Amino acid sequence: MRARHWSALGLGLALAASSASAAEASPDAARTKALLAYQHDLVSVLAPRADAMPLLGAALLARPLAKQPKYNDFHTLIERAAQATDSTPAVQWARLTDCDAKAGTCPNADALQALTGTAADNAAVWLIKLGADTANDKNEAARDDLHRAATAKLYDDYTGTALKALASTAGTLPAPADAIDPASAAGPYGVQVVLVYGVAGLLPQPQPGMQAAARMCAEGKDDDAVKADCLQLAKVLEWGSSPLSRSLGLHLRETLADDPAEQAGARTERANLTWQVQNFARLSDRAPQDKALAQHLLALARNGGTEMSLVLAALRDAGIPADAPGSAAAGTGAGAPPAQ
Repeated sequence: MRARHWSALGLGLALAASSASAAEASPDAARTKALLAYQHDLVSVLAPRADAMPLLGAALLARPLAKQPKYNDFHTLIERAAQATDSTPAVQWARLTDCDAKAGTCPNADALQALTGTAADNAAVWLIKLGADTANDKNEAARDDLHRAATAKLYDDYTGTALKALASTAGTLPAPADAIDPASAAGPYGVQVVLVYGVAGLLPQPQPGMQAAARMCAEGKDDDAVKADCLQLAKVLEWGSSPLSRSLGLHLRETLADDPAEQAGARTERANLTWQVQNFARLSDRAPQDKALAQHLLALARNGGTEMSLVLAALRDAGIPADAPGSAAAGTGAGAPPAQ
């Protein structure tokens, strides 16, 4: 399950980036062109900053843009963010995608090395390394990566930090009138929510070795040491930062746990997770037309936390239960991870 449920918000950005010349065809196309120009302007205004969070926001805004000037492109901005005195692992995580997949240089080796040193307690880092080591037939290293991921304290893919960087910088300039849909009650907040969640949905994501880990656990289920690591990893992932990590954690528990009650509980929680993702998708699709909802989603993004905590907070504040109707956990909150 991939949790980029706000990717539909980026449709206008994708259309504008790929076919800006169509802007004369309709008012909607003209608005997407204005939105794209707004994105360019935000990058230009943020680029001179010296602190990591605005530079991260600028880099993420620049990432989907074609033909950016050399000093305002993703590569330059994310390198400057990495060198800032207040840089964080979230910057190095974004830097993982500063690479050339066709040339086989992904993930960015320098960024991965930095993360294994500064975020060694994050299972996401070791799953990135596991994916890379598996792809390079380094089986012993991949087995060690699995153990390191299993014994990590948390799983965080830093999506919450990326959203915070985008939401904190989107208001640097007022939304241009040409980008605002006159039929929408959300006004400039509709433009900002499309920009923030749309850019987040369009960004290439570092790919943790989820499939490689799942395959290793399935193939090693009769090896006591591998199975123990996989069940321990399942617990870390279940309370991870993203619906994707939580889904894999529940899958591992469902397929590897010896207790039928544990297996049934994992199935129930996966149904609840699907419910949560689907309902957040509906909220995010409404946001560009709903001022209060757009403001609220922007505020949640600016508050930081994780992608999972943002989803659950949005559902709670909208009066939507975290547990699916008919779920064994409905009414108890048992299917929802704690807010982070």
